[in-house]
Amino acid sequence: MTLIHTKYLLEQAQKQGYAIPAFNIHNLESVHCVLDTAKEMSSPVILAGTPSTYSYAGVPELIALVEAAAKDRNMQVALHLDHHTSVDDIEYKVRSGIRSAMVDGSHSPFEDNIVITRKVVEMCHRFGATVEAELGQLVGQEDDLVVDSVDEPYTDPMQAAEFVERTGIDSLAIAIGTAHGLYKETPKLDFERLRDIASRVSIPLVLHGASGVPADDVSRCVSMGICKVNVATELKIAYANTLKQVFEKDPSVNDPRVYNIEAKRSMAQVIRQKIDICGSSGRI
Repeated sequence: MTLIHTKYLLEQAQKQGYAIPAFNIHNLESVHCVLDTAKEMSSPVILAGTPSTYSYAGVPELIALVEAAAKDRNMQVALHLDHHTSVDDIEYKVRSGIRSAMVDGSHSPFEDNIVITRKVVEMCHRFGATVEAELGQLVGQEDDLVVDSVDEPYTDPMQAAEFVERTGIDSLAIAIGTAHGLYKETPKLDFERLRDIASRVSIPLVLHGASGVPADDVSRCVSMGICKVNVATELKIAYANTLKQVFEKDPSVNDPRVYNIEAKRSMAQVIRQKIDICGSSGRI
């Protein structure tokens, strides 16, 4: 079973008014947990990995793991390149079998972002892979991506329309007040900006930095046109905090088949919550 692209998933979500949850995975436990929970809830799902995740797990190994896990569960799964910046790196992974890529040129000036994004689009579309890009920039940290401050943290609606037209991307990640990592205070999302962008852009819109955003705010974003919601930090925290509790309770435990049980349950709880917020349960 080959990995699928995200075009059909996102277009169906856009037509029917829900969002596809995209969970960043890091190991066998997170892959199994996301797929098992998504299957249990009959939800489409995207598995995502940053460049450091693929470096940690190994590109062929991670592809083989996801393909085998999907086949065993009789599922179609999209494995996604999250926040990738190198055209050569993206091409290598697409040639290896991945069919969904995010090229992040948001740190570059607008015209430079267009150039690199267009180059990735032309290459990926030759392989039948879909491309997500970002306009506007989120502060915070996600794995090896660290952004302390930006000059313009919000997506300009008029630029968004031009960007989509000139690049030919399949989905657009926008900045409306979210951030990567943990929030020190409740984020204030610019819903009017989202409404304006959605009125000018016809392709599916993506919300990054959803970990820690109030459920009602995420649901509102989905109702206004967000078709993909990224979740990374909350999943890692649920897993790590539960592992710490297991070891504190019983320092003698040394079998990962034992100490991972509770940690996976904690991840599954987060996954169920996000699927409910996205409204994607029962969509397949």
